[in-house]
Amino acid sequence: MGMSTGGSKGGATPSINVTPLIDVLLVLLIIFMVITPLKPSRFEAKVPAEPKPEEKDAIVKPNPLTLVIAINNTDKSVTLNNEKYGDVTNTEDLTNKLNQVFTERTNNGTFREGTNEVEKTVFVKAPRSAKYGEVVRVIDAAKTAGAQPIGLQIDDLAN
Repeated sequence: MGMSTGGSKGGATPSINVTPLIDVLLVLLIIFMVITPLKPSRFEAKVPAEPKPEEKDAIVKPNPLTLVIAINNTDKSVTLNNEKYGDVTNTEDLTNKLNQVFTERTNNGTFREGTNEVEKTVFVKAPRSAKYGEVVRVIDAAKTAGAQPIGLQIDDLAN
């Protein structure tokens, strides 16, 4: 089977039977072809729709429930709706304040428009020059408080 007794004068010459190896390779190929479509292959992001012509001239009022966490790049302070709550190295004050706001909203029945979920949307606003780790700490603090969803804003697009 694995040996051939060809006409050489040195005796039997070894010959590898590759048929089982090809069978295994084909089985693996089929398995990978079946699994590939099942892998998540995209990142979904909600992009706002283009405004209608009649909406372009309308005056847009800001939502009073909007929570914006801003990171100041000069002194690394963190503000929630322009009130200072610690800095990027210590986000405990921010987490406590967000917990307090979300608890008040739960008690008052402040829901997202068109749903029965408590409004816990938070936007994080940071300059482009802010370090990645600092922004992640602030996002983590917001998630710890229960914020969901969390939107990201870039402070200055010119830089």
